Amino acid sequence: MHAYRTHTCAEPRPAHVGEIIRVSGWVHRKRDHGDLVFIDLRDHYGMVQIVTEVDGPVFKVIESLKPESVVTITGKVVARAREAVNPNLPTGEVEIRAEDAVLLSAAAELPLPVAGEQEYPEEVRLRYRFLDLRRETLHANIVKRTKIISDMRRRMEGAGFTEYSTPILTASSPEGARDFLVPSRIHAGKFYALPQAPQQYKQLLMVAGFDRYFQIAPCFRDEDPRADRLPGEFYQLDLEMSFVTQEDVWNTMEPVIAEVFEAFADGKPVTPAGSFPRIPHAEAMLKYGSDKPDLRNPILITDVTEHFVGSGFGIFAGIVESGGVIRAIPAPGAGAGSRKFFDDMNNWARGEGFSGLGYINIKDGEPGGPIAKNHGPEATAKLIEALGLGPNDGVFFAAGKEAQAAKLAGLARIRVGETLDLIDKDRFELCWIVDFPFYEYDEDEKKLDFAHNPFSMPQGGMEALEGQDPLTIKAYQYDMVCNGYEIASGSIRNQHPDLMVKAFELVGLSKQDVEERFGGLYRAFQYGAPPHGGMAAGVDRIVMLLCGAQNLREITLFPMNQRAEDLLMGAPSPAALKQLRELNIRVVEPQKG
Repeated sequence: MHAYRTHTCAEPRPAHVGEIIRVSGWVHRKRDHGDLVFIDLRDHYGMVQIVTEVDGPVFKVIESLKPESVVTITGKVVARAREAVNPNLPTGEVEIRAEDAVLLSAAAELPLPVAGEQEYPEEVRLRYRFLDLRRETLHANIVKRTKIISDMRRRMEGAGFTEYSTPILTASSPEGARDFLVPSRIHAGKFYALPQAPQQYKQLLMVAGFDRYFQIAPCFRDEDPRADRLPGEFYQLDLEMSFVTQEDVWNTMEPVIAEVFEAFADGKPVTPAGSFPRIPHAEAMLKYGSDKPDLRNPILITDVTEHFVGSGFGIFAGIVESGGVIRAIPAPGAGAGSRKFFDDMNNWARGEGFSGLGYINIKDGEPGGPIAKNHGPEATAKLIEALGLGPNDGVFFAAGKEAQAAKLAGLARIRVGETLDLIDKDRFELCWIVDFPFYEYDEDEKKLDFAHNPFSMPQGGMEALEGQDPLTIKAYQYDMVCNGYEIASGSIRNQHPDLMVKAFELVGLSKQDVEERFGGLYRAFQYGAPPHGGMAAGVDRIVMLLCGAQNLREITLFPMNQRAEDLLMGAPSPAALKQLRELNIRVVEPQKG
């Protein structure tokens, strides 16, 4: 018999009754019933119940076991009494009557419980992540993550892609966030950068003639953490294709992503491949107030600016006259309730930093509230008809400069949908957001900047760059969105050197700057570059959605905390003086105050 196990803890079944088997694992729970002691023994695969009598040969060993101690149990598989069967456990029809027990590793007092999965402070969970990872939900999430990634690889290979590994130590590149810099010992005073994405390398692979590339790529960005992005590093399903239009990319990747979702959605409906809505960016910002809309929410935002030109409601009339906009957010059925809902929404908007959220509440066909009163009965009736509101609906209004009104309307749409329970949370709605602006105006820097990926192809090519208002130029750029999360981003690339230089000149970079910063890519485009494009899908976000988690830390093995610290390994940490001397580096303390 094997020294540690003949079966995993998930395997014993009625077919094994009468057999002597050996299992090893962690003590999940222990229950003393007076004449009998029970242990739930857990390993990676599952759990099985162990039982011994107080006068049994292993009672002393089992009685002394603390939770999470590691033990080997040898014993006979016996059937449980009918009333003792546990239908929620795959091994619940049997138990092992212990005949021998060997303590392999005793556990100290636990800093957090593994059984029961109670809420615990994040600091404790991350410092003792090895214990946290034993908990059922987190353990299952990590296993599911590996299966999802394996499934992605299989589907990409089935679609004709080949996986290639790109460098981790590279040059700094403008991907929209700060780089992690790595000092060079050999080249004093110079630094490598960890890649924010394999963007230039995958384009170079297309120039090199590899046609269809993919990689489960680690990416590194020195940015502040948030719920849908971890600090430091993340993984993406990175891909690039030659001789393709953006429609080719969409048609290739819709089946891959849809089928991954279908395989791990636990029966929840998924938008089928071939029917992802393609929503222009401008339309998304108008109807949803966001370029990552949650299509499970049935509420649509409407521009009602024209209705308030010269309105008796002076506040909105003044906003319109000064060039602002008014956006309407319906609240189906809300008028039949109390006014408190409307007042709470207005207070919420103020708490979010906005001046407020106007509203009309309709009760039994009668519109109420200050806006209806001052806007006038006839104008209000026209507004209600235009919005298609019912006799007991409500409507909120976001007013101001277009960007601010769109932002407030988008946030209000989400809050109304959630508060009125309009969102079907048991489905996955996917879509493409297309036709992104190529440039945007940076209010802080007071200059033009790229709105998305600087290596994208502008729609209209050189003619657009030379003769069009830069802020009206669209790009062959696209995002894939699921349930309010951007899960992929991509574009058709600009493979013409002259176009590349002109695009960067408009944001203040010279031809020399382009040659210095993107020399490899710029040189490659001089020697025959195919039309190419691709995208990168966020592995972490996809896994988070499929696991039903609310935070990326719940699907990641060893994440950092909100301050970008690894509490388990103690990173970041000071470097030894010898290491700094080898790297020709002196630490400069930050200024105080």
